Amino acid sequence: MRRAMAEAEVGDDWYGDDPTVNRLQERAAEITGTEAAVFVPTGTMANQIGLRLHWHGNGHLVAAEATAHVATTEVMTSAVLSGIAYRTVVAPNGWLTAELAERLLEPDTYYDVEVVDLLAVENTAGAAGGTVMPVEEMRRIRKVAERAGIPLHLDGARIFNAAAAAGAEVTEWTRESDTVMFCVSKGLGAPIGSLLCGPSEAIREARRLKILYGGGWRQAGVVAAAGLVALEEGPGRLREDHARARRLAEGLAEAFPGSVEPGRVETNMVFVDTSVLGLEAIEAARRLKAEGVGCTPVPPRVRMVTHVGISDRDVEEALAAWRRVAAR
Repeated sequence: MRRAMAEAEVGDDWYGDDPTVNRLQERAAEITGTEAAVFVPTGTMANQIGLRLHWHGNGHLVAAEATAHVATTEVMTSAVLSGIAYRTVVAPNGWLTAELAERLLEPDTYYDVEVVDLLAVENTAGAAGGTVMPVEEMRRIRKVAERAGIPLHLDGARIFNAAAAAGAEVTEWTRESDTVMFCVSKGLGAPIGSLLCGPSEAIREARRLKILYGGGWRQAGVVAAAGLVALEEGPGRLREDHARARRLAEGLAEAFPGSVEPGRVETNMVFVDTSVLGLEAIEAARRLKAEGVGCTPVPPRVRMVTHVGISDRDVEEALAAWRRVAAR
């Protein structure tokens, strides 16, 4: 990736004449089975543009699972940028089901009017530990959205992880959505960047919104070059990350019974309940950092993620660090 970045042919992405960015966008559209794509710096920007494309003015709602990224981390961003609010419901596995989607789309009981303009789903479900929405469930949700006459946006930040875990093509999910975003960072291993994909006319407007939101990043071919490498080489090695995550989960469950549910580790995330060690999540993360292990506090748990930079040896070193923290 670093070699590709150093050798990248660049232009000015503001004007659409960076050839490396254009190749990445074309490749992203091809892989997702969509008409066009736009390259933006972050997953949040990709989601926010994707949501805004379907929006019909303030005062209505987006339906989503309660722990979805758009309805939690991005909730204030949605309000500020687009006047968007959310109607949510908690799903046991973190991903929305067709039955729950139907419940969210019910009319306002007092005014007897439709109040939801858009249905947003996430795959994998990050807050639930990277769980995978089955393809059949996505198809059923699509039918719910069609019956309601509303569009469907897919937050597929880690959709390639879902595909690797399910042994399916990403198009099995993307063909059921009106717009989809995914990250070339995260599992695919690029240093930065996400893509929003969809119909040509929608992506034409998305390019305008990208500039409006401050995403005109000039000679972006330098980072798009890494994204191209990520798209070609990243998907094929994701199962390695998943296997390492399972090894980490099994090791932690063995050392600290009740801290991890290995059966819920479907992709590359491991959530650890630190109360088993008598530690608050933030304190556990601080102590692990002192041991050279990074993790994210999500009280009462910490989240650990395997990726292209993590080896089998790193997993064993992480387990040893956990044991040292517990011993103290």
